Amino acid sequence: MVTIIGVNFRNSGKVYYFDPCGERIERGQSVIVETSQGIEYGDVVLPTQEVDESRIVGELKPITRVATEDDRDQIALNRRNEVTAIKICRQKIADHGLEMKLIRAEYAFDRTKLTFYFTADGRVDFRELVRDLASVFHTRIELRQVGVRDETKILGGIGICGRPLCCATWLTDFVPVSIKMAKEQNISLNSAKISGVCGRLMCCLKNEAETYEYLNSKLPKIGSFVRTPDGQRGQVKSVNILRQRVSVLIGDDEDEKEIQEFPVEELDGAFRRNLENGEAGQPEEGALREEENDAAPAENETSEEQAERPARRERNSRREMAEKNPEAQKERSERRENPQRERGDRRENPQRERTDRRENPQRERTVRDPETQKERPERNNRNERPNPNAKSGQAGEDAEDGGNKKNDGNRRRYYKYRPRRDNKPKTEA
Repeated sequence: MVTIIGVNFRNSGKVYYFDPCGERIERGQSVIVETSQGIEYGDVVLPTQEVDESRIVGELKPITRVATEDDRDQIALNRRNEVTAIKICRQKIADHGLEMKLIRAEYAFDRTKLTFYFTADGRVDFRELVRDLASVFHTRIELRQVGVRDETKILGGIGICGRPLCCATWLTDFVPVSIKMAKEQNISLNSAKISGVCGRLMCCLKNEAETYEYLNSKLPKIGSFVRTPDGQRGQVKSVNILRQRVSVLIGDDEDEKEIQEFPVEELDGAFRRNLENGEAGQPEEGALREEENDAAPAENETSEEQAERPARRERNSRREMAEKNPEAQKERSERRENPQRERGDRRENPQRERTDRRENPQRERTVRDPETQKERPERNNRNERPNPNAKSGQAGEDAEDGGNKKNDGNRRRYYKYRPRRDNKPKTEA
């Protein structure tokens, strides 16, 4: 166990642990501590207490001292000077013509650093701005670009619920929020209703996401077929997530259909959906047992059952595909039994023809002669081309032989002829 106190800076919501150095510090007091950003003034939100060492992240730094009245006066002076610094910085930004929005200025406790927070659409070159600000304030200047969520956290505001923003009061870190969370909670996907002040998805969608995910796992999907307690087959039309009730459309005749509501515990969800013809059949016992095992909680399974879970899912998906398209399933079975069977000519399967050409590029192929409009064998090898200067008998022999003789004189005509030059000087006779 380690003795700590919790310190909060500027009501940021995040609590940092420090070593009280043996002092008994109560909640509401202020302390001076040393952080990575320098000497800071913070308020104690957690009094002196002992916590487990696993909760300590990084090095536990000691406090410098408990804040005095002079320290409070120094903080009040810094806050007043920050307002003046914002006005001067905005004027400098306008003079340099930079596209950036200044949010806040923050003095360090010992006034050794002045930090400006701003937002911008892209990268901003503010080197000249930093030089001008340093010449005015005579201290270290730091410009920090933040996002829209951090901007809302710094400025604060009131949410659509009528309460102060969570990020500006108690939320310590920003968590990822997706549109899937709004769909699981059956919330209207209107951007004005699910977006916060920052323009992004509201952080509170994450608060109940796990609860809704658990409740939805116990409900059937809309459009699936279930069996009612009285034995009738019906289609799920809507569900009430919090009450765990299901509205089922019952009746085979178009004129006599009605919607009834049942608790989810009273329904038998052993029927499968068939989106093609709107009918459902009772699955086999083995298939139903696989579905039940697949839907069982992971903590109740052994290691062998958990390893077999992907195989069960694949078997179930293949069975559903076979029920929807039996002809395709029959064709796949025939291909597995006879993989070498003829699959049609190259018009039906041009990919096979291209594969054959790559495997045997020298095989006999026919082309249409543009002069005689008759098909003749295609000659890809230049040695197979007939030599017009050769005799008929010799040309026939060359064609049969393929022109592969070492001493074949016809091969020379296919290379550019260059006369041999004699570099020896000519001598007069």
